[in-house]
Amino acid sequence: MNIFQLTPALSTGDAVSSDAIALEAVLRDMGCQDSMIYSPAIRGGIPGSIARDSSRGMPKLSADDICLYHLAIGGPVNQMFKEFPCRKVVIFHNITPAKFFEKYDRNSADLCRRGLREAADLASVTERAIAISRFDAQDLRRLGYTCPIDVVPILIPFDDYAQKPTESIVAEKGKKTTFLFTGRVAPNKCQGDLIEAFYYYKKNYNAASRLVIAGGYGSGDPYYRDLAGYRAALGLTEEDVVFTGHIAFPDLLAWYRCADVFLCLSEHEGFCVPLVEAMYFDLPVIAYDSSAVGETLSFGGLLLEDKNPLLVAGAMDRVVSDPKLRETLVACGRERLKDFDREIVAEKFRAVIRSLAG
Repeated sequence: MNIFQLTPALSTGDAVSSDAIALEAVLRDMGCQDSMIYSPAIRGGIPGSIARDSSRGMPKLSADDICLYHLAIGGPVNQMFKEFPCRKVVIFHNITPAKFFEKYDRNSADLCRRGLREAADLASVTERAIAISRFDAQDLRRLGYTCPIDVVPILIPFDDYAQKPTESIVAEKGKKTTFLFTGRVAPNKCQGDLIEAFYYYKKNYNAASRLVIAGGYGSGDPYYRDLAGYRAALGLTEEDVVFTGHIAFPDLLAWYRCADVFLCLSEHEGFCVPLVEAMYFDLPVIAYDSSAVGETLSFGGLLLEDKNPLLVAGAMDRVVSDPKLRETLVACGRERLKDFDREIVAEKFRAVIRSLAG
């Protein structure tokens, strides 16, 4: 019996790929030395010792082999997985509803719709599923999955965060009150709401402040153009609202160290790794309670049921100006972070693998 992973794409920096790479280390520690990650699209210097191009041929599979498939989008890999002559396990990272992309990117909207259809189609061939949150497990049930479903959070390699951050960014700490959001620029993440809340905060509470949106986007991306236009319409400058674009990992670490508050107003997350990263860096978190956000953050930050921009701006000011509240939020974040300890999450994953292996 061999155990291997399959992903639609594999690259450095995204949550699905990072989870697959972290789980690969666990599998090998369990003695699965022949384990491998297969993907038709491998980018970013992923070592060949752990990943291979599935489009160049998969190994011969037997009925006893187990494929762990990271399901997150529509595409031909879903059909490939369905046709494998082996035991099938879905690791579900959720699929963003198409409605978020309709206005900006019809192709992405179509891929999301296709992904949900194909996810439902895979229910009949899936022996077991792993959901990265209870929210995702509920979505699997709605998609028709009747197999056992285990909830195992994303395995976050915290050791990576000990790398040296970019000093020039860290040196900016304290010059302006800095609110940070990390994650790709995408409609479901609602960066427009961040900009609006920040506008009211800067106008009503603290002119010496900035919002940093650290995440990739294309220069011609319609959603990014809308955000840039909205920033200008509010009279905010590129120094007030900073779009970093795709950045190197040391830059990302530096922004976490430079920021004063992590702010998330996203409306759809299957887990939301940046919330955990923020808690790791002792950043107080303000987040809108949607999708899996509340589940991931739990008691680790300030969770808002309403994201009216005036209310959010007031919360931003309270967290910045009230040292006791800030201290409490940081302490709660540290305590919540314990639930995502690598060994705790790895043991949950190992338990699933042991039960599959019989």
